[in-house]
Amino acid sequence: MKYLTYIGLRAFGGAVAIAAVLSVIGADNAHANRGAVNGTIRVIDGDTFEVAGTKIRLHAIDAPEMDQMCVTEQGADWACGGWIGKVVSDRYSGVDTSCEVLDTDRYGRTVARCTALGGDGGAWLVGEGLAFAYVKYGADYAALERAAAAEDRGLHAVRLQSPEQHRKARRAAPKPVSGECNIKGNISANGTRIFHVPGQEFYSRTRIDTLKGERWFCSAAEAKAAGWRAAKR
Repeated sequence: MKYLTYIGLRAFGGAVAIAAVLSVIGADNAHANRGAVNGTIRVIDGDTFEVAGTKIRLHAIDAPEMDQMCVTEQGADWACGGWIGKVVSDRYSGVDTSCEVLDTDRYGRTVARCTALGGDGGAWLVGEGLAFAYVKYGADYAALERAAAAEDRGLHAVRLQSPEQHRKARRAAPKPVSGECNIKGNISANGTRIFHVPGQEFYSRTRIDTLKGERWFCSAAEAKAAGWRAAKR
């Protein structure tokens, strides 16, 4: 910084140079002092905590959404998003943490790297195959993801949309044209056509993506006639 100060004063002189240098110093200090959030963890989902009243999105990882489904090697639908949320909650709920604040995302959440139980929480999640390295926001955990994938840990042993793709499909899903046409015709990753009616276990978790051929039905009879079978639960 001394070198920058010297060059700035010689090249530009006077108040302009001083203001420019102070601006650089101020920006550096702001970057270095974003601070930390300390407290106990309340788990919101697989990659989001609340600590001391602050909603924190874990830096550079992406976990399945709570309503997201996966398909096992045997072709069975599996509510992997909810399961991961429970695993993370069982491990981290009520645990003390110190979160290094790095940024704020477009939803107003604090983006941070959180240390708990003696290690980086994001690193543990990716290393166990419970979340993916979100490399568009940082390659911090890319090597850990490759190691987890090589051993088929966690999510690497099943089929699923990336969490980002799932969120996009959910946002794009049209709503039923009326309150009566509320039966969800879902197509699983292995091509099985299943319909869900309100009140069933997986109804609220099921999202309809018309680009995949999924659709809404007004009655169970209509769904069956179109080639869908009823969900077992």
